[in-house]
Amino acid sequence: MNSKLDFIFNRRSIRKFTAKAVSKKNITELLEAAMAAPSACAKDPWRFIVVRNRGNLQHIVELLPNGKFLADAPVGIIVCGDISAAHAGSESYMLQDCSAAIENILLAARALGLGTCWLGVHPRTERIAGIAKFFGLPDNIVPISAIAVGHPDKMPEKHTRFMADNVHWEKW
Repeated sequence: MNSKLDFIFNRRSIRKFTAKAVSKKNITELLEAAMAAPSACAKDPWRFIVVRNRGNLQHIVELLPNGKFLADAPVGIIVCGDISAAHAGSESYMLQDCSAAIENILLAARALGLGTCWLGVHPRTERIAGIAKFFGLPDNIVPISAIAVGHPDKMPEKHTRFMADNVHWEKW
């Protein structure tokens, strides 16, 4: 693995965090990185809800059964897409744009010494409805994911899941 890419290879899903708070400055830096992502026709349909309240984080956990660790994270970021802002009003473009923003958050967090774990909301209708109702989202706002953010209890070793058999050169 090329050491220049360590910021990517060191990015791992973190599910256990210390009690140390994440600064507002770091949260803003993560959101700046998110909004530096590419977007179809520069429509930037991403929207974000920053959650630090323990009760709100616990409620999100009740809606996302695979995300119990979110209740112990200092911060949760709900990434949403604005379908009315997406290129051509396309759900596919909106999802691609928001996914690029999500990945930027994950990589920026690692560069800042933070840990993250991405929890899927979309396309599970019950999760979308639960998050939308809890946060009072307008009809044009679609919750895509929740990201747990905090200082990792420990950082796993770098890794890659590269598999040469999954790469095709010039044609299938």
